[in-house]
Amino acid sequence: MKILGRRISLGIAKETVRGTAETAATFYLPLLSKSYDEKIEQVVDESSIAVIEDSVDAKIIKKFAAGDFECNIGDKSFGLLLLSLLGTVASAVKETTAYNHTFSLAQTAQHQALTMFVDDPNVQDYKYPLGMVESLEINLETGKFATFKIGVKSKKGATATLTPSYTAENNFLAQHAVFKIATNLAGLTAASPVSIKKITLKFSPKLEDDVVLGNVEPADFNNTEFSVDGSVELTYDDATFITALTGDTAKAMRLDMINTDITIGATSNPELKIDFAKVKFQEVARKMDNKSIITQTLKFKAFYSMTDSQLLAIVLTNLQTAY
Repeated sequence: MKILGRRISLGIAKETVRGTAETAATFYLPLLSKSYDEKIEQVVDESSIAVIEDSVDAKIIKKFAAGDFECNIGDKSFGLLLLSLLGTVASAVKETTAYNHTFSLAQTAQHQALTMFVDDPNVQDYKYPLGMVESLEINLETGKFATFKIGVKSKKGATATLTPSYTAENNFLAQHAVFKIATNLAGLTAASPVSIKKITLKFSPKLEDDVVLGNVEPADFNNTEFSVDGSVELTYDDATFITALTGDTAKAMRLDMINTDITIGATSNPELKIDFAKVKFQEVARKMDNKSIITQTLKFKAFYSMTDSQLLAIVLTNLQTAY
């Protein structure tokens, strides 16, 4: 029987005991694209037995699962992925039933593990313990939803019987975004918005497999160092960013997405605010088409700010009480 990709569901849950699969997903994610599969690594036996063939066998030396998926950013489920990526969250009431969840980078090798759930109604359901975020990319451009693409690695799967149930969430559109640049983190709130056309943010925890003797599965997946870089596209109307580039000038940066079409609590809106305490531009490239307005693409890297004692802070506002 042929199988439609739309029939596959993917869910996530926070693990209470690291490496022990949860029974059911907390969130099933509405997917734009997806893959999640069993993986192996082999060692090839290249022993010579008086023939010219290059090898005589191969043996499995590692088993795990991995994949990536792309979604519109949802104001609830995205928080669980941020927790796994960054490792720390503090949740507090903003007003009435609206909550602020502040995510910060845990200075540890083990961030929050997730159980991954894959529901295949035509073949077999699986759940995968010790799911760790390997990469996260956030994309936003004019005329589109804010989306993310995430890579995850986990232990190999076990069969399960799943019943997917989707949570209603609020999304973010291009018109909900505000982009700001300031001299320092404290100046971001008062800074004037900068009109941009497109932004991409890339987060990497640089996962490393903890491979040990006596087991074909990694004992853990540890983050070893954390980095963020990205790019912004906007109209070229002055040399501000070229001056910052050539002057080696650090800036603070904010991407704030506020869905003002939706009210939560009494007076709040779904919101995703991402602050970088210190960024430096690595490249400014102008596109000088004869028949178009000149645009410029800024490439940047975020750094740990000794002044602010942080690299980033992310605040997610929604009706979720905790993660």
